[in-house]
Amino acid sequence: MSVYTVTSLRGSTSFLHQVPHLKSQDQGEQGYTMAEGSLFRSEEMCLTQVFLQVEAAYCCIAELGELGLVQFRDLNMNVNAFQRKYVNEVRRCESMERILRFLEKEIEGEQIVTQDSEEDPPKAPLPRESIELEAVLEKLECELLETNRNHQTLKNDFLELTELKHLLKKTQEFFEKEVNIPDELNEDTNALLELHGASAATGKLGFITGVIRREKMASFERLLWRACRGNIYVKQSDMDTEVKERVRKEEVKKNAFIIYFQGEQLKLKIKKICDGFRASVYPCPENANERRETVTGVNTRLEDINIVLNQAEEHRKRVLQEAARNLQNWKVKVQKMKAIYHTLNMCNIDVTQQCLIAETWCPVTDMDKIKQALHQGMEQTGSTVAPIVTVINSKMEPPTFNRTNQFTAGFQNIVDAYGVGTYREMNPAPYTIITFPFLFAVMFGDCGHGAVMLSFAVWMVFNEKTLMKTKGSNEIWDTFFGGRYLILLMGMFSIYTGFIYNDCFAKSFDIFGSSWHVKPMFLNKTWNDHVLEDNILLQLDPAVPGVYSGNPYPFGIDPIWNIATNKLTFLNSYKMKMSVVLGIAQMMFGVILSLLNHLYFKRMNIVLQFIPEMLFLTCLFGYLVFMIIFKWCAYDVHTSHQAPSILIHFINMFMFNYNDPTNGPLYTYQQAVQSFLVILALVAVPWMLLIKPFVLRANHLKSQRMRASGPEEIEVDVLQPDPSSHSDRDGGHDEHADEFNFGDIFVHQAIHTIEYCLGCISNTASYLRLWALSLAHAQLSEVLWTMVMHMGLCSSSWGGLIGVLIIFAAFAVLTIAILLVMEGLSAFLHALRLHWVEFQNKFYTGTGHKFTPFSFEAILSGFTEDA
Repeated sequence: MSVYTVTSLRGSTSFLHQVPHLKSQDQGEQGYTMAEGSLFRSEEMCLTQVFLQVEAAYCCIAELGELGLVQFRDLNMNVNAFQRKYVNEVRRCESMERILRFLEKEIEGEQIVTQDSEEDPPKAPLPRESIELEAVLEKLECELLETNRNHQTLKNDFLELTELKHLLKKTQEFFEKEVNIPDELNEDTNALLELHGASAATGKLGFITGVIRREKMASFERLLWRACRGNIYVKQSDMDTEVKERVRKEEVKKNAFIIYFQGEQLKLKIKKICDGFRASVYPCPENANERRETVTGVNTRLEDINIVLNQAEEHRKRVLQEAARNLQNWKVKVQKMKAIYHTLNMCNIDVTQQCLIAETWCPVTDMDKIKQALHQGMEQTGSTVAPIVTVINSKMEPPTFNRTNQFTAGFQNIVDAYGVGTYREMNPAPYTIITFPFLFAVMFGDCGHGAVMLSFAVWMVFNEKTLMKTKGSNEIWDTFFGGRYLILLMGMFSIYTGFIYNDCFAKSFDIFGSSWHVKPMFLNKTWNDHVLEDNILLQLDPAVPGVYSGNPYPFGIDPIWNIATNKLTFLNSYKMKMSVVLGIAQMMFGVILSLLNHLYFKRMNIVLQFIPEMLFLTCLFGYLVFMIIFKWCAYDVHTSHQAPSILIHFINMFMFNYNDPTNGPLYTYQQAVQSFLVILALVAVPWMLLIKPFVLRANHLKSQRMRASGPEEIEVDVLQPDPSSHSDRDGGHDEHADEFNFGDIFVHQAIHTIEYCLGCISNTASYLRLWALSLAHAQLSEVLWTMVMHMGLCSSSWGGLIGVLIIFAAFAVLTIAILLVMEGLSAFLHALRLHWVEFQNKFYTGTGHKFTPFSFEAILSGFTEDA
């Protein structure tokens, strides 16, 4: 039930829009309010029906494409693509695209550079302008085809005349040596050539001249001899210059030949053999004067053709240069036209053929912009009939639309790679902006490596506009460039954690001065000259007054640990506990975000799911974090030897074992607190498993009784549906909405309970990868320094100075290849897994479908399949 405000269709410039008085089925009590879109939750969407006058539809769709905020639904799913209304217009656009590809190929062949326009892309041409554009392109194509044909004809003539010129030169040499021909011939050929002297009486000796490729000459002569039974004489000579082949357009070496014969039958047979070998046969005058005149004529024609060829090539180049200046704009216009007609084919035409109906998804907050764009499209065509926009209720699940910019797009892509968020659920991307580079930096923490990564990212950011033009040339480069802001933050956080670890290329900074001092060990006689001589390793005892100042290093790890032999033992304990604290904190944050989803969708899961989940996680693993922090705070250097083991306490907590004499209590009343927390966690498991299925069953039985009681109660049930029940994406109603299978629901809840309880344990263990990769990165960095750089720095000779330069180059290459690229990729993938599996599965379902608006910008960038 909806109330509509209707205005006249004729002579009106106002819009018709639906004023919904009921709550949206998918939005709780939010309704269609024009609230600003939130970064933390996907945009509120509405399904609209747009009525357009057929004459104004093209311009209205073009304006919506420039706006890029409307996703069209295909209302002709069952109609063949070749049977839609605007299929002829689409074919015209494809024909223009073919012409543009032809022009682009010709321009590239001439090596003419097409410069990208610095201005904004041109708008989609109006229908009358598209006809003019089509005429211009067709005329240009015909002109170029005609020019190419004429050019090819002239080129072939030029090549033939060039061959004829060289052939006449060689033929003249043949005839000048004719008197010496019989001297070296065998007796079979002598009988043939004797006719030459008595030609007037018995018959005339004929000849054929031509040109053939040099590698075919031997086979050509052999076949002529066998086919003509030796009744011919062949004279051939190498041509001085290489001649271009007509078909392949490549320069090849050729031979000129002259064949003497007698009789028409031999003449026909020789011509067939020449055709078979693709030899070029040219007429040659018998008289020397005529040959000289022919050579003069050939040279004159060559000069004329050369002049005409140059003029034709200049004209063709001018035409292509003119086309190159407009090529990019033409391509943009044709792409936009084709996209518009594709979109128009998704719309319906009413029975009067005067109105076009479209259904669109669009953000509620952008309705004013959409109406303004439609109004501008109407004004461009001079139409007096205003477009009509109505908001309709639907059970279809709206698409998920998260607004992004250049900075947030990379992080949103990380989230969407796991799965597009369900409509209006919490978006992990804003939190990922901080947590992802931070967890990466925990595993990658090194000031030097972070500075190199930061420098690379800053270079990409500052040269963003220039590098944007090279996008698409290389897939790997596109990946790095698309994540430039992600790399920027990863570099910054790596520098921060590098200062925390006090690690820079495996070396430490001593900025504030160490809190450990050696002098007190000598003052109290613990160390002396004899101890220094007999011991390789010396131990600083913090219990000795003055050895440890009592004040920790102001920021990060004390630099003295860099030279300590038990450095790895200390860092193992520190980084392992840090990983557990960070992991449990992030998991608890994820469960809290699920509460925001429950509150927004007004589900009953707060009591039946959120509270037991939070109790289970907090009572067990939250208590583990408490013990870690409490132990850090409660014990100092003087009592550290009495500190109990947290791991033993945590194991005994589940076994209710509090009589271990080797592990004292951490604090007073520890037994009572731990017993209470374990019992509370155990209670949360059946709470999570059993109550929700029975509550759902009771609600179902109640709704069945309400349906049976009368239609009045049915209306109440229809007006307030469960927002999570509408997941039909194809527009159909949920035919099985009334079905309720208690067994399926119970099994589903049992799976969720088991998965969550076991997941809390496995996910906590999974966060230990922060500790493992951090130690691996630090050890690799130290090995690289010790095995490479340290060797060059230890050399004291003059040759060592040159060696340092070579060794530093090797150190730099290995650092970038192993520690930055390979280790960086490893840390990136592990941080990705922690977000997808350990963090997002606490609140993020990712079962939605992405909002893909009709946008010219996306189409021109190649980010959409609907070109």
